[in-house]
Amino acid sequence: MRQPAHYLRGLAASLLLAGAAACAAGPTKASPSPAAVAPEATAAPAPADKTFDALEASASGKRFTQAGLAALDTAMAAAVDDGAVKGISTLLVKDGHVAHYYEHGVRRASDQAPIKEDTIFRIYSMSKPITGVALMTLYEQGAFSLDDPVTKFVPEFADLKVMKGVDADGQMILEATDHVPTMRELMSHTAGFGYGLGGDDPVNKAFRDQGVLASPDLDTYISKVAGIPLLFQPGSNWSYSTAVDIQGYIVQKISGQSFGSYLQEKIFTPLGMTDTAFFVPEAKRDRFSDVFTRNPETGDLVPLDDPRFAYREGAFGMEAGGHGLASTLADYARFCQMLVDGGELNGTRILKPETVELMRTNVLPDTFSLFSDGTTTNLNTAGHGFGLDFGVIVDPSATGTKMPAGSYYWGGAAGTWFWIDPVNDLVFIGMVQVFPGGSIDQALRRTSQALVYEALEE
Repeated sequence: MRQPAHYLRGLAASLLLAGAAACAAGPTKASPSPAAVAPEATAAPAPADKTFDALEASASGKRFTQAGLAALDTAMAAAVDDGAVKGISTLLVKDGHVAHYYEHGVRRASDQAPIKEDTIFRIYSMSKPITGVALMTLYEQGAFSLDDPVTKFVPEFADLKVMKGVDADGQMILEATDHVPTMRELMSHTAGFGYGLGGDDPVNKAFRDQGVLASPDLDTYISKVAGIPLLFQPGSNWSYSTAVDIQGYIVQKISGQSFGSYLQEKIFTPLGMTDTAFFVPEAKRDRFSDVFTRNPETGDLVPLDDPRFAYREGAFGMEAGGHGLASTLADYARFCQMLVDGGELNGTRILKPETVELMRTNVLPDTFSLFSDGTTTNLNTAGHGFGLDFGVIVDPSATGTKMPAGSYYWGGAAGTWFWIDPVNDLVFIGMVQVFPGGSIDQALRRTSQALVYEALEE
């Protein structure tokens, strides 16, 4: 059941209702659980060239033509100069080294403060891969199998029903599930859960009407989701869903820690992701970008002056693994490079290589298709599949891009985007702040992909 026609309208309405920033600050209550916790990551001194503390291009990272990189900069600058975005910064990493960094435009409207290397951005659904990695650290410890029923960790889902259709009065016709959704289905958006980001169907309306994404904590969130039917029988279709927020709850349930503290201990601290969190502290607020939206009368970009987008500590209770994090280019580059390096960065191992391979391997049958890339309705998904919390390139010849098979990617609601190309040991990350991202992400994603591969030397 696909809802692309209403995706962007629903995205804005639902995230506003949820406190769009999803700045789940403050400690949340962790449910009691078995002590199946991943061991402490072991850290080793990090070579300077993979910390990404400075985003200057290194000589060893230059595998691109200067003309090609100049064309990339020109295209990214045009997004600002033509009024599509207020500010943009992009990072290209090759072979673990910064190959190119670009910044243009402003991070704040009031004083025209420019985008800088350390600008903090709302990454929205680019939180999802981070949540998936956190969950897979527990998978590696034997805490769950991908074939386990979700009810092993969320017994509240034991009585889930499926919306079979609607009657003449528009009421849902329900049927029993033919099986309980599995962890694999949860991580691949095939479990059948709704989201509330789009769709006029009763399931997605219920997510919006009940303010599911605005829940004060993950326990309340789960209790709300448990009362809403699935869109389809588990495993029978693909639909972008709240499944990653559920994954965050499961991390909390298994580990016995709050989800945010688990991320901090097992991913952010070991990788040196010092600016990634569910809120932006006062000491860093000068670096935090405005998020802009279109003035409906003039069409101009104006700051979205709403406290629900402010990511202030204590403002919301739910640590939303699906859309709640803020981060920087450098922090997200550390996360991506860890994946390129087979789950390890500078001697700190987060995942095993085979686990990373598992996450970036398509699990969808050919009959399934994606309608989202984390930011926009995207009906052009020929050649794309989905792994565990990543979109993946299955057939490059069908995608219209030069990304090779096995590349994986996602995006965020304010227009951010990234992809990882393990064949060429390449990472690209783009950061802008326009909500909702709309067609911006698609245009910038397509353009940046084409120009990066044109610039790449054979």
